[in-house]
Amino acid sequence: MSPERLFQLHLVLGYIAWLLCFGTYVWPRLKSMDLFDAQRAIATLHSFRFFGLVFILPGVVSPDLPASFAVFAAYGDFATGVLAMLTLLTARIRPLFWLFVAAFNLVGAIDLIVDYYHAIQADLPARAGDLGATYAIPIIYVPVLAITHVAAFYLLLRHQPKTARSYLPLRKP
Repeated sequence: MSPERLFQLHLVLGYIAWLLCFGTYVWPRLKSMDLFDAQRAIATLHSFRFFGLVFILPGVVSPDLPASFAVFAAYGDFATGVLAMLTLLTARIRPLFWLFVAAFNLVGAIDLIVDYYHAIQADLPARAGDLGATYAIPIIYVPVLAITHVAAFYLLLRHQPKTARSYLPLRKP
């Protein structure tokens, strides 16, 4: 099997495995949690995205790894990780907390989308060996990051304040 096909297979299987795990164990718990606690749990996972800086660490990745992919991926992950940490640090200041929840999810989701675009442009699947030790990041870590961004947005969009949920329109007799 070619490196390109193996990388693509690994990526698809990474999403399938995480969707199975997420759907069975994580999603039921997140849905049952208070929105604040669910977003804190998601932010905790994303606070480790500083690890993406490894894409620009000499000796870990091949010097042939395209900079068009590596640099944006590294700094996009770093920015998302810092925003997620700020989310956790501002948990007691609710307006700031919600601002950072929106920020880390928007920046993080855009980062992943642009990383996929750059990976396709650089033909990364055919050059998967250039990832070196970071090969596991797009295969194991990125799928759960993407899934949790979708979950975070879903939870934010479906949330209604208690006053809105209890509102019943008046009917004319």
